[in-house]
Amino acid sequence: MVVARALKRRRLSPPELPLEGCSAGSPARDDYLSRAAAWNLEEQYEQRPRKQNKDTESTRLPIKTADGLVERPVILEQEEESEDSLLGSSNDHKSDNGEPVHVRKPVGLPIRQRIIEAKEELARIGTLLTEDPEEHASGFRKLAEIAASPNPTIRRLGLATQLAVYKDVIPGYRIRPHGEVNKDEKVSKDVRRLRSFEQALVSGYQAYVRELAKSAKASGDSTSEAATSVSTVAISCASTLLLAVPHFNFRSELIKILVDKLASRFRDVNFSKCLDTFQRLFRDDEDGNPSLDGVSQLTKMMKARDYRIDESVLNTFLHLRLLSELSSRSSQTRVDKPGNPSTSTTGAKSKGKKQFRTKKYRKLLKERKAVEKEFSEASAIVSHEERDRLQSETLKQVFIAYFRILKARVPSLTGAVLEGLAKYAHLINQDFFGDLLEALKDLISISGALPTEEGEGAGDVPQNPSSSQDPLRSSLLCTTTAFALLEGQDVARSASALSLDLTFFTIHLYKTLHSYALNPDIEFSAKSMRLPDPYSALNPPSNPTVDNKVNLKTPSALLLRALSSMLLPRSVPPLRVAAFVKQLYMCSLHFPEKSAQAVLGLLHQVMNVHGRKVAGLWNTEERKGDGVFDALKGDPEGSNPFASTVWEGELLRCHYVPAVREGVVRIERLIRDIK
Repeated sequence: MVVARALKRRRLSPPELPLEGCSAGSPARDDYLSRAAAWNLEEQYEQRPRKQNKDTESTRLPIKTADGLVERPVILEQEEESEDSLLGSSNDHKSDNGEPVHVRKPVGLPIRQRIIEAKEELARIGTLLTEDPEEHASGFRKLAEIAASPNPTIRRLGLATQLAVYKDVIPGYRIRPHGEVNKDEKVSKDVRRLRSFEQALVSGYQAYVRELAKSAKASGDSTSEAATSVSTVAISCASTLLLAVPHFNFRSELIKILVDKLASRFRDVNFSKCLDTFQRLFRDDEDGNPSLDGVSQLTKMMKARDYRIDESVLNTFLHLRLLSELSSRSSQTRVDKPGNPSTSTTGAKSKGKKQFRTKKYRKLLKERKAVEKEFSEASAIVSHEERDRLQSETLKQVFIAYFRILKARVPSLTGAVLEGLAKYAHLINQDFFGDLLEALKDLISISGALPTEEGEGAGDVPQNPSSSQDPLRSSLLCTTTAFALLEGQDVARSASALSLDLTFFTIHLYKTLHSYALNPDIEFSAKSMRLPDPYSALNPPSNPTVDNKVNLKTPSALLLRALSSMLLPRSVPPLRVAAFVKQLYMCSLHFPEKSAQAVLGLLHQVMNVHGRKVAGLWNTEERKGDGVFDALKGDPEGSNPFASTVWEGELLRCHYVPAVREGVVRIERLIRDIK
């Protein structure tokens, strides 16, 4: 029979008796001292509260009271003990009178030391991930934990370190999401290891992109300096990732970070960084997917804000590669694609070439096509047909944004829309010609009244200098766009079907030739290095470093483009050609030297085409009209040009520029050869 163990009882010390007042040799004193040897002093000492080491430093500031400086007390946390412990007591950290004992809390490392240690840890983990990312895939999570520090300096270092690591380890293909991978599929150990690394990479990269989006929102005047610095680093990291790995996962999230920044009209360093990123993305895009994503999100943002955006945001569309990639010939129903002779056969021929295939062979071909499809999706390479389709969809989004802005009549964006339409006009579908020409006519009518309105309200200076428009340039862009619509089109066949009437633009250009000749800035573009005229009331001094235009063509180049589209076709009436030749000779006396050379070069090309029709302007004995020439007549065909001669050529022979004199001589020599 097993004897139960007796319970261990706690030995209690007798209560202390005061010895004061007891005489030596008294019975109470002798009894007290005789029982003192049986006391358990170690147990009593164990139950006393611990005291903090006095050598521990404290970074807390003292509190100033009426009695002097007192250090801030911190109550030491009570350690958890088991309920059945005999030594456990709820009064461990209480003094004899029941009050809590105040001790100092251990203090962490200084901020400078923590930053140094964070740098070393980030460098160590980054080196391991760069050397062998598959072996140290858990380092992505560790980097994210360090970057989640409340210290802004450590956060910036963590975001920058993750950027460098992800740029190095991201592969050249897109990784499928975790749900698309079949876990039950039997694969080798290496494949399983690679898939594990890819899923770890995607998870870490997704968390990193979310952290960038969260940090980039903390910007503006109302935020602190630390939050603004973190936001700047986050936007810079998102821009770098978008340009470095545009093919990888979560591209739309990176684009959204930049689009949200461009939605504000507050221009700062981050705003300019986002603009430059979109321009480089559109210019360097080869497959078309990143450009389509960027244009789609930009147009949605513009529509959501009712087109209350900065003009430079709309000018980013002028950097799209579809200007040089797409064909210059438009189509009424579809986009022209390069045909492949091997696949362009008819149905009958393809049926005749059909080969007999067994069921097993057809199943094998089907599996091969599925594998090839997966490879094509994984690789960042697209076919020419797919690229043309993507660029056509991108062009559609751009034109929809342009037409909506023209319909909404947004004054600050009209100039940017005209710049874009002047460059994309040859790619517009013929179905939109009628509506676009009517909109351009309205814009010309409005721009014709702009000088008077600005002159009357000269005291009202616009807040944004980039939104001020030049009425002459706006009307010239409208005219250039109208004539550029016919570039690449079969005008003889489509003019009657579309009922195109460009007489309004011809008359307007003829009326404004003298204004262009007297314009001192006709040879200056938006980036020309020049000082503004301080005495000009219509052109107040503005910041010359602001990039207002992306289309760097000068008004002189736009004028020559419009005149070439108008005068070089062979179907132009002789009266119109003669009136423009007479006016251009007169304007050449006032044009700057480079513009005068360009105009004389254009007239030489016109004479090669219409020399026999207007040869009478160089001979006084072959005058075909009666009366006098009216240079101020609005209609060029009603100005009676054959009643005069180009006597301005004699003055141009004495021009101070030798190239101008040689240009006049070449034209006269050509006229003599024609006669």
